[in-house]
Amino acid sequence: MFAYELNRQHHSELVREAAAQRLVRQAVTARRAAKAAARSGDQETEGRVGEARDRFARAA
Repeated sequence: MFAYELNRQHHSELVREAAAQRLVRQAVTARRAAKAAARSGDQETEGRVGEARDRFARAA
């Protein structure tokens, strides 16, 4: 009976740990999505800056 109780306690700990790790992964994913949304929003309003080196001749 004692081994059974230890096994149940260990199982409960593993379930709690898995839930905590899942929550961390969801937070990281949400943070990345928010950063990507913020970056894409900035690019739509500002536009991209490209390399202009080939457009102009060098000054003497």
